[in-house]
This record gives sequence, structure tokens and C-alpha cells, in this order.
Amino acid sequence: MLVGILGLAFLILIHEAGHFFTALAVKMRPRKFYIGFPPPLVRTTRNGIEYGIGSVPLGGYVKIPGMHRPAPSDVDLHFARAIGERPELFTATTALRRRLEEGDLDGAAADLHRLEQVLAEVKLSPLARRAADRGLAELDDALGTDAYWRQRTWRKVAVIVAGPGTNLVLAVVVFAVLFMVGGGKVTATVDRVQPSTPAQHVGLRHGDRIVAIDGRRVTPPEIRDRIMGSGGKPLTLLVRRDGRTVRLGPVQPEKLQGAYRLGFVLKAKPLSAPAAAWQSIKLTGDLAKRTGAVLGGIFHRKDRAQISSPVGIVQGSSEALHQGWEAYLGVLAYLSLALALLNLLPLLPLDGGHIAFSLVEGIRGRAIGRHVYERVSVVGFALVLMLFFIGLSNDVGRIGGGG
Repeated sequence: MLVGILGLAFLILIHEAGHFFTALAVKMRPRKFYIGFPPPLVRTTRNGIEYGIGSVPLGGYVKIPGMHRPAPSDVDLHFARAIGERPELFTATTALRRRLEEGDLDGAAADLHRLEQVLAEVKLSPLARRAADRGLAELDDALGTDAYWRQRTWRKVAVIVAGPGTNLVLAVVVFAVLFMVGGGKVTATVDRVQPSTPAQHVGLRHGDRIVAIDGRRVTPPEIRDRIMGSGGKPLTLLVRRDGRTVRLGPVQPEKLQGAYRLGFVLKAKPLSAPAAAWQSIKLTGDLAKRTGAVLGGIFHRKDRAQISSPVGIVQGSSEALHQGWEAYLGVLAYLSLALALLNLLPLLPLDGGHIAFSLVEGIRGRAIGRHVYERVSVVGFALVLMLFFIGLSNDVGRIGGGG
């Protein structure tokens, strides 16, 4: 289970690293880099960037400065408590609010600095002080020259695409490595028999070469199709073992991971680097189509049943590890691809939503107000939560022996 959790955390780390290093490359210095969500378990600050591990292990984030154009309402949001305790702050906050209403960003920056000086001289309760300090930091970021909302469209899109793009590249690289190590053209020779499966019970061994199923000779690619297409009916295997022919069975396939299987893995011939790269790209494209079909068919029961939450992902990763490191890496690569595709959905707060809004802002020639982002995000959050609960329901059913 721990290995499954670490694998998921690694994919999130790679995703956030894509955002982080691309933001640095285009002069948008991030303020925070977290795995998991606050409150933090551990954190440290280096070169003005806070690094940490959050106590909620459901994701991660990179805080990029000034995601939204500062609005007059931000002043009320951050400093209302402080004004209530110290009415003398009203003059400074009103001046800042007026500058933001007029769109005078240089003047707003100067007024923000004056407000900071005033706040330093007054005594506030801990809650009011934290809110005011957070407000000063947020508005300072939003008014800075490296603020996200002030950047050209290509810079904003590059930073956001880098997250899912890194996951996509990782998937292609891992698949290619697996093809080079031994995941190329399949042979008829058994490489591994999984424990507590029909194959083990019937006496299938490592090194056996399968020559026939139910009396019909089979080629290597036909072996898997013949077993999966059995419908669970008993099969008889004819294998070559140590120079002699051995008959095994009949043995009844079991439904494992949604398909009828006996529980063995065939050897495969390693591919050259160019061939492995090409096969990896083809496989990634095929898996992307299938995953897109599942997400697109969320309202159909059959497709909805294939969705998993982090609980199921961790369990599936752990089970794959028991089948060998190749199976584990294959699952990890697929999860990396799925994470990329999910984040590219054009919904806020997902990366795809930020990409869509950046493109719209580029066409309009001006930033979209925070209130629009917040309203659209409500819909996105609802859909993401729906996906999570559908996946969790499926996982609970599978773990508990449900359908």
C-alpha cells in the first residue's frame, strides 16, 4: 500500500515540477511548491520560495504569483477584520480600493506600501493580523511585474500546459523503457506464473511453451485472445516442457481486472530504442482515446464503473507491484497519462480551465475578473467532486466484493 501511495505522490511531484520549473523559466517566480494540501506537515523556505508537504495527500500545488487581476473587493476581503478593530485603517484602504477601481496599478502599488506601513504601527488580534498579512502578500504578488495575469498568453499557457505535459512525457518514456526491456513482440513461452491463480493450480510453469488450446494450435498473439474470449469456460492447454509435450487442464479462467485470465505472463522480445519509442507513442495514443471515451461517457453506467478514486489507484498500484516491477511501472505510466488527460479537461480549477481562460483573455486583450473565475470554478469543483465520489463508490464496491 505504501508503494502505491508513493507512486501517486511521485506522479503529483512530476506534475507540479512541470509547472514550477516552467514558471521559473519564463520569469514567473513561484511562491510555494507543495505536495499535498495544507495544513503543512513540514515546510521550509529557500530563496523566497516555500517548499512543503501538506497533511491532505490528495494532490499538490505550485503557487504562482498573481493568478488574477487585483479587484477592489480584494481589499474588503483581506482587511475588513483589521478595519473593524482599527477604524484608522479606513483611509488607507479606501485609497487603495479607489486606485484599483481606476485601474491605476502603479498608484495601487504605492498605496499598498503605505497601508503596509500603517499596519505595522497598529496592534491587531492574531486573526486580523494573519488576514492583513495575507492580504498584503496577495496584493503585492498581483501587482508585481511577474504576476501571472499580466503575462503574455503564450507564457501563461506554457506554465499551465507544463504540468500535464510532463505527465504525458513521463508516460511515453516509461512505456518506451518497458518495450526496450522486454515488452515488445510477445512469444509463446511463459515468463511468470502469478500465485493463487488458475495457471498455478493447473501446474503451468516458467519456461513452458504453449502450443495449443483446446486442441487447436495457437500463435503467440492468439493465446491471450483465446483465453479472454473463453467466457470462463474450462480450457485445456498443450505445452512443450523440457523437450516433451504436456497436457494441462481442463482449467477454468477467472475474471481478473475485468477480463478472463489464467494468471500468467508470456515472455516478450525487447525492442530497439526507435521501435520502442514508436510503439510507446502508439500505445499512449490508444490509451488516451480509451481514457477520453471513459471520461466522455461518465453518464453511462458501463463507462462510469471504470472510474477510480485515489483509494482504488493506490490499491491497483499495490496489486500490480505483486505481479512484478514491469507491471507496476506500466500502471504508473498509465496513471501518469490519465492524470494528464484529467487535468486537461476545460474546467476550473483544472489546468485545462486555466488554459481556456488564458486563451479567451488573449483574444479579448484584457484579463477576466476574479468573480467570473470563481463562478465558473463552482461548476468545475462540482464536476471534479462528482468524479471523485463516483470513483470512491466504485472502489468501495470492488474492495468490499461488490459488482
